[in-house]
Amino acid sequence: MMNMHTTSKRHGAVILVVTLLLSVCALGCVGGDDEKVTLKVLHAGSLTSPMEEIKAAFEEDNPNVTVNLEPAGSISCVRKITDTGIEADVLGSADYTLIPSMMMPDYADWYAIFASNEMVLTYSDDSAYADEITQDNWHDILGREDVIWAFSNPNMDPCGYRTPMVIQLAEDYYGDDQIFEDLVEADSAITCELVDGVYVITTPGDLAPNTDRLTIRDKSVELVSMVLEGGLDYTWEYLSVAKQNGLNYITMPDEINLSAVKFTDTYNTVEVHTSDGGIQVGKPIVYGITIPKNAPHPDVAAEFLTYLFGELGQDTFDALGQPPIVPAEANELEAVPDILKDYVREM
Repeated sequence: MMNMHTTSKRHGAVILVVTLLLSVCALGCVGGDDEKVTLKVLHAGSLTSPMEEIKAAFEEDNPNVTVNLEPAGSISCVRKITDTGIEADVLGSADYTLIPSMMMPDYADWYAIFASNEMVLTYSDDSAYADEITQDNWHDILGREDVIWAFSNPNMDPCGYRTPMVIQLAEDYYGDDQIFEDLVEADSAITCELVDGVYVITTPGDLAPNTDRLTIRDKSVELVSMVLEGGLDYTWEYLSVAKQNGLNYITMPDEINLSAVKFTDTYNTVEVHTSDGGIQVGKPIVYGITIPKNAPHPDVAAEFLTYLFGELGQDTFDALGQPPIVPAEANELEAVPDILKDYVREM
């Protein structure tokens, strides 16, 4: 006859073991053996190199997680979520203000700023007048008839709408009120007018570049290979993109390169009105990131951001020419996932 007391003890032991196993699964690493996770990260093209390094470290520590990086122009990344309903776990923008202006409150609860950059003019050894161009004469070089230069689409990419800002700011800095007209208006449908003390640059849907002189692509990083392969002489990029791709570059004065907080008031004198009705005001270049409300794996996304905000991310961004903001700063600390609160402070 079966001993009921022994059977009860056995049942209790089995239940205890199962409970412990379930607890381990629930509390274990992100990449536990029983769960395969694919993390979708939409991000600005200029974040590609640091994101690849952070992805590699995260996947090594969490072998059951695959991080899919999808670079594009920042506006395009945001629109994938807001206009097409794509579910993404992380959104990283080269202009942090796109998150509050285009995603909040319907698609995001919070955002954090974590890195900075500056605008430079890039070229290769084979570019026309490569041995002649300087910080003082770049606008003259770009205006020569045998030079082909480029920037990204202002309606799609922050680097694109920052380029005409830099060129317009250059007029005051160099004391030449024809720089924008000669370089931009003469070879595209982009216009600029002074309205109540602010230079308003308008970028229509059809930018109509004169392709004999000016090339425009959706993402600034698409132009890098064209310079390296000789299809372009010069293109406007972020300093980090120039460094990461081994391009030659001319730095701009802080008064026009969109890097210095002390010149924010100067940058604010220029704004770009994009084809979708958006208004982008000149400001220092600061990257922003969030976990969208529709993120399929918000907890894993938060774990991923601990790598980005932490020492690994800080060292990576610093080495790649995108000075990190330490600690990262969040607009609304209460809304930030608990696991990230040790890595950020409130703005």
